[in-house]
Amino acid sequence: MGSTGFIVLLGVAALFFYIISIFNKLVSLKNRSENAFAQIEIQLKRRHELIPNLVESARAYLNHERETLEAVISARSSAISDLKSAAQNPTNAAAIDKLGRTEGLLNGALSRLNMVIEAYPELKADQTLTELNEELNSTENRVAFARQAFNDCVTSYNIYKQSFPPVFLAGLFGHRADAKLLEFSDSETLQVAPRIEF
Repeated sequence: MGSTGFIVLLGVAALFFYIISIFNKLVSLKNRSENAFAQIEIQLKRRHELIPNLVESARAYLNHERETLEAVISARSSAISDLKSAAQNPTNAAAIDKLGRTEGLLNGALSRLNMVIEAYPELKADQTLTELNEELNSTENRVAFARQAFNDCVTSYNIYKQSFPPVFLAGLFGHRADAKLLEFSDSETLQVAPRIEF
């Protein structure tokens, strides 16, 4: 084999290893975004577990506000269901979008509950509700951080997948669709964690 054949062989080998590096980077970025979603899932589950305690603690005082309490429980049930769907495939854009909408609805229901609670001084003095409020606020902050980390991973994945030359190979390697950012339907109001103050 002559020097030209050796140079061609070396070029083919370099191209082969470059293609492998593109594949590996796509897999790595996708797995990072799935791991980041797992962190969101943990925090949202924690949030969903706190809500029934909050509602039960407030129920004794708010029997006549049954509609508000039921709206919170209903929104929570929808959010749990959509979280399970999204967790099964965090790269499914429709599932992530639906989760964002239902979490936004849940936040709206919690905000309405907050307004009702504000009208009752005896609720503000309840120690259990104060502790639940602190735990919920802490969880809301964790959700915000986890969501930002997930969105950062998704953005990195999408940028790499859409850049040249990976854009030509991503589809061949099974990375056809862009990953979806998790945006809650009321994202403007979520810039600050909801507060249920007592």
